[in-house]
Amino acid sequence: MARRRFRHRRAPLLLPQLLPSLVTIIGLCAGLTAIRFAFSGHFAISAALILFAAVIDGLDGLLARRLGSASPFGAELDSLCDFVDFGVAPGILIYQMALADARDLGWVLVLVYTVCCCLRLARFNVTRDAPASGPVPRFVGVPAPAGAMLALLPAFVTIEGPVDAADYPLIVALWLGLVGLMMVSRLPTFSPKALRIPRDRVRWLLIGTAIIVGLGLTRFWLTMILAVAVYIASLIHSAIVTRLGRRG
Repeated sequence: MARRRFRHRRAPLLLPQLLPSLVTIIGLCAGLTAIRFAFSGHFAISAALILFAAVIDGLDGLLARRLGSASPFGAELDSLCDFVDFGVAPGILIYQMALADARDLGWVLVLVYTVCCCLRLARFNVTRDAPASGPVPRFVGVPAPAGAMLALLPAFVTIEGPVDAADYPLIVALWLGLVGLMMVSRLPTFSPKALRIPRDRVRWLLIGTAIIVGLGLTRFWLTMILAVAVYIASLIHSAIVTRLGRRG
């Protein structure tokens, strides 16, 4: 009786499909761990973990596009993780670091910031597939990762040392609420996809990047303060350009 020959079939390689989601979950674990360190008073570690989650947030989407594994599941998972990493974790960190003395007012404005982050992500989910309204891609409202960086400005200043945010709980609380409102505002902000750098300026861009990296290695938290200041300046510039465009 002749033996049947069975061909060995290889199992489908799932790693390319799973890798972006695994990276997203690593970012979620970083955000949850940031909350844990915030409650234990290790504020610098907590802030660093939120920054790490922000890096991961940019990496998972890049991997999904490179590997051709983008999916609705991955998009929804990314959004849910973003809410924890950039909505819940920064709010708890700032409350534990600077707003405990503000009590009810501080907590109310933490809730305002967190709810605004949730609304920002929900709006992004329903509009991400919509065609661009102009020649330059734009976000409407401050994106959640950038909002988290703005919200963490009091933490950066406190860790760097010139000012203790806990001495000014009212200002910190109002700042947190303002950042939340900026996330749900109609202010157009540039998308990274809109950046077009002329070739003659690439050299200066590389030099500037080297300076920033060097400063980041020696004075990391000061670098973060400067980065937030530059971003705030870009928001002000965008608001002015938008207002002038409407008048014109």
